[in-house]
Amino acid sequence: MKNMIKLALRGLLRNRHRSLVTLLAIAFGFSAIALFAGYTHNVYDGLGRQSIHGEMLGHLTLYKKGMRMEGKLDPERYLLTAKEVADISKLIAAEEHVKLVAPRLGMSGLVSNGRASTIFIAEGIEPDAVTKLREGSLTENERKSGMFDSMRMRLDNDRPEVVSLSDGLVEMLHLKEGEQAQVLVNTLSGQANAADVTLAKSFNTGNAGSNDKFAFVSLALARTLLDAEGRAQRLTILLDATSQTEPMRDRLQAKLKAAGFDVEIMTWQELSDFYNQVHGMFDMIFGFIFSIVLTVVVMSVANSMGMTVIERTREIGTLRAIGLKRSGVIRLFTMESMLLTLIGCVTGLVISFLVRWGVNVANITYVPPNSVSPVPLLVDLDVGRTIFTFILMGVVGTLAAYMPAKRAAQKDIIDALGHV
Repeated sequence: MKNMIKLALRGLLRNRHRSLVTLLAIAFGFSAIALFAGYTHNVYDGLGRQSIHGEMLGHLTLYKKGMRMEGKLDPERYLLTAKEVADISKLIAAEEHVKLVAPRLGMSGLVSNGRASTIFIAEGIEPDAVTKLREGSLTENERKSGMFDSMRMRLDNDRPEVVSLSDGLVEMLHLKEGEQAQVLVNTLSGQANAADVTLAKSFNTGNAGSNDKFAFVSLALARTLLDAEGRAQRLTILLDATSQTEPMRDRLQAKLKAAGFDVEIMTWQELSDFYNQVHGMFDMIFGFIFSIVLTVVVMSVANSMGMTVIERTREIGTLRAIGLKRSGVIRLFTMESMLLTLIGCVTGLVISFLVRWGVNVANITYVPPNSVSPVPLLVDLDVGRTIFTFILMGVVGTLAAYMPAKRAAQKDIIDALGHV
């Protein structure tokens, strides 16, 4: 085996130019895949953080059975009662990994500045829950820089009339912090109900489609406007780790069913359509790029080894004449191919680390589709996909030399020695 590796290395060094070109093709192909995998990993992480904390979906959302379908036509029937909210919240809060259980109540209507009116969609939530949900949307560096303070919507426990409107909505109504507006909604029974509200700090939803119509109000105000005292449309559950989402959903579903509650629990992945769409799109793009790069690597290695076999036909005949078997010839050339591919992958890994470091310190930003604010361009290290790519390219690159080597090994010794 040791002698086989030495012979394979000598074979690669015999035509340095061809080996170098093939090695670079493998290296740049591998680094391209590793870098794109790292970028998509960062995108997935950011989208997950935005869904859980930015959109305040939490990790899990609990509804009364039927609320998401039949509840659209008869919401009052499928709202959680005050007793159900209290009892279910107590059972959930007793779990080890649960950080927050927040009752939520959605509503929509008209908001006016006295001169102009426009539609709004609002979420009623307790002010303290807003802080706990949104604080996880920032990185540690952003939190240290004070950015979290600028993201607080500052709903007030003592003043339920204080509301937070999205930036686009504030701009449309020409409102300033501390000024008053009027909201008009329908109660659960269909009657009109209005209230004066005071604008707190506005916020950016991060989504161009909702930044001109979304609002957050205190849960107390939402219950008053909808005439739904103590009730909730759903419960948002925040966990201490995203990895606990699925296990906790299953555990809570069984626990609440045993307690007699007919509820359904959705994960944040199931509720975030945008996350699923982007995830599916990037997975498809990754698969497409991976297929192209893998094809280039296979063709490069096969072409390089095919040329090498032709040039070394007489050498193959000599090796056969001194006793090397056909299987030994095949092993020799596949060993060369394997070493070439592995060295290329290792080189590509080094290149990807250097490029990743350069991109991450360059402070590059861009505005994603359907977004209103720039985000940093960062590349993570996707260990799983990098290892998978390394192994697969190594195996495929090695197998690419099998057919040329097999053809060479099948030649008669006399014909091989007389090859010109």
